[in-house]
Amino acid sequence: MKVSNVTVRRRLFIALIVSILAFSLLAVRLGYVQLLTGEELAAKAEDSWRREIPFSAKRGEIWDRNGVRLAYNISSPTVMVIPAQIKDAKGTAAQLANVLGMTEEKLYGFVTKKQMIVNVQPGGRKITTEKAQQVRDLNLAGVVVAEDNKRYYPFGDFASHVLGIVGLDGGLTGVEAKYNSFLEGINGNVSFLSDAKGRVMPGSSDTYLKPKDGLNMVLTIDKQIQSIMERELDQAMVKFQADNIMAIAMDPTNGEILGMASRPAFEPDKFRDAEPEVYNRNLPIWMTYEPGSTFKIITLAAALEENKVNLKNEHFFDPGAVEIGGARLRCWKKGGHGSQTFLEVVQNSCNPGFVALGNRLGKEKLFGYIRDFGFGTKTGIDLGGEENGILFKLKQVGPVELATTAFGQGVSVTPIQQITAVSAAINGGVLYKPHVAKSWVNPENGETVETVEPEAVRQVVSEKTSQQVREALESVVAKGTGKNAFIDGYRVGGKTGTAQKVINGRYSPSEHIVSFVGFAPADDPKIVVYVAVDNPQGIQFGGVVAAPIVQAILADALPYMGITPRAKQIEREYKYGDAAPRIVVVPNLVGKTVSDIYEDMNMNFNLTSAGSGNTVIRQAPAAGTRVERGSTIRIYLAKEDDESHHH
Repeated sequence: MKVSNVTVRRRLFIALIVSILAFSLLAVRLGYVQLLTGEELAAKAEDSWRREIPFSAKRGEIWDRNGVRLAYNISSPTVMVIPAQIKDAKGTAAQLANVLGMTEEKLYGFVTKKQMIVNVQPGGRKITTEKAQQVRDLNLAGVVVAEDNKRYYPFGDFASHVLGIVGLDGGLTGVEAKYNSFLEGINGNVSFLSDAKGRVMPGSSDTYLKPKDGLNMVLTIDKQIQSIMERELDQAMVKFQADNIMAIAMDPTNGEILGMASRPAFEPDKFRDAEPEVYNRNLPIWMTYEPGSTFKIITLAAALEENKVNLKNEHFFDPGAVEIGGARLRCWKKGGHGSQTFLEVVQNSCNPGFVALGNRLGKEKLFGYIRDFGFGTKTGIDLGGEENGILFKLKQVGPVELATTAFGQGVSVTPIQQITAVSAAINGGVLYKPHVAKSWVNPENGETVETVEPEAVRQVVSEKTSQQVREALESVVAKGTGKNAFIDGYRVGGKTGTAQKVINGRYSPSEHIVSFVGFAPADDPKIVVYVAVDNPQGIQFGGVVAAPIVQAILADALPYMGITPRAKQIEREYKYGDAAPRIVVVPNLVGKTVSDIYEDMNMNFNLTSAGSGNTVIRQAPAAGTRVERGSTIRIYLAKEDDESHHH
């Protein structure tokens, strides 16, 4: 069959039109791809070829309140390998093994990994600059040295529990952990182009994205006060061979922590050399124990606020023991203090007197104040690992629990709760939330980005009550059981405390935590210091062990803080050296328990003990003997079944 020319021509024409259309569509598409999305696609391609070598941001430094650097960074290089760029895996591994002190097998594993960039661990991480230079000098294809930073602590174990530990992924404890996001910064990198095999593409250049450094942190800690405190704790550890010692110094007017330390301590960059319970537990906020008599400050403040007592004009007769709900609660002084004003009850730390105050308040009121002063809940300090402490639940509180709580047994507190509550009792009645962060500084321009404002939780008692508490506690140091914290020329207030440790649910006859809280100047407190010594060896009392430590800390801290000595202070019962009684009468200790003596005994004697047990059965010299002040009394101890005065 013959197709006519006309048909052929028509078909050719249609074919032509279709091809023109197809070509124009292609042209439009090409134009679109090249002109409009070209950059995006090229970038996508480049992205799939781009490889990054991280450059870590500098972690923010940590300073004391006056800008002394307590933790900062020293540059420390890290070795990385890019397996795709390595032609001779065996040779590369052998050469690196030499410099980094790792086995060839281990390195061969790294350089042949099916990964884009491999960190050479542990030998290649945070190496010395000399080592880094040796690696660079090898000039191996596919081996790079990236910048990393290592934490440096110029003062070793200084303030280690507050600073805390930095691990590979940031802060693990202390402020390093709490404020990790502020300190850590944003990492940068150097990136290059590579082909599918990971080789650097010819003619491509590296781009550098600058890391953004972390913020510098200013602490409320004062290096000077912290140093004084740590020096005293070190000496006390040697002297008393205690299990632990902890101390806190705080500005009572705003909750700023001026110093916080405990022994044993550790060096943050060598924390693995220490026991985990040393570096994981910050004792001043973690340890809970019965406070003993330091807690009487709370009962006193509550009784004053509720108008349940007149310190100067009201007398209390102490017969030596009180019967409460079938339990005998004794005073540490055998035979009692007899008739005394309530101010003397405080000075003498007389338990029956505080039992009376607790009864006048009643359980709802007393426990209401205890909670208002912050016990039983965390203070909310900006450090991890804080404990709650424990209070009796109201429905469990009978006459005995009310009585013992009033003088500090059967409650359990942390040092930070104790110092925060005492600060509220003496600062005009305001409970502040304690904190260690003061402000944040931008490392680039040195400007302060953010300041931590003091946070008042609540008004607990009135200024008038607070003033009476301050005066009563000043007289405790001048005339009462706190004499060892007396500083000539400074008005110091304070209170001793001794409590038996609870071990396996029972009071231990031999283990105690002795404590002292002191503040100055007593009329306008600028610093409050709390020290607790856990299980000092030998027979020791709060007044003998902890008070002198606080005294030594305050004696150095006050002049440093620019607080000048003034003559006007409550006179101490006797002045050093002159009016001190040379000849003193030996007291009767027979029948007393170790903890009775512990709580408060006049500082006129040294004691040595023989025998194991908790009750004195003999003493030499005998009671009533006249001896030189400072003489030694030897006591003989035996077990006693009667534990009733504890429970």
